[in-house]
Amino acid sequence: MSETPSTYDVVLLVEQPLSVQDARQVRGLHEDVEDPVRYHVLLPVEDAASRVESAMGSIAASEVLASPALVLDNDSLAEVQRELLDEARKDVGDCVDRLTACGADVVGEVVSADPITALAAKVQQVSAAEAIILTRPHVVAEFFHLDWTHRARRKLGVPVLHLLEHENFDEQAGGGEGVSGM
Repeated sequence: MSETPSTYDVVLLVEQPLSVQDARQVRGLHEDVEDPVRYHVLLPVEDAASRVESAMGSIAASEVLASPALVLDNDSLAEVQRELLDEARKDVGDCVDRLTACGADVVGEVVSADPITALAAKVQQVSAAEAIILTRPHVVAEFFHLDWTHRARRKLGVPVLHLLEHENFDEQAGGGEGVSGM
């Protein structure tokens, strides 16, 4: 009777689709793992109401005079939410495709819950060995999403690696950016 090898599960929380370089780097992190590696990609869907509020704030902030009121009814807001969900599904599919092209066993899903709550639930569900959080490299985005990593470390009982999307490991090592812990 042969024993089925255990799976080394890795949960990835990403803000946007992985580039080909991102996928290669993530896959490269686990080349030496003896057990089969399975990636679980989580991509949060953007909230339509927040996007509309942000757009309205940008419009108002860019004009000296009062801007005209922008009012969306429930149907319009629902349509924006559907569009965002469709876009998120396409984006998570792109992540899966890029990791698969690198030889990875991968599944992906769009999450609408708080990203760290979704990450913690998935880590527990699959008994993940580790979690990786990939955020945008933009300084402002890094500031606002650094909290994901700190919250995840407090909540999870597995190593959490924070990477910046679209930067190679050498670029991330410079100036204290990028990898913020394992």
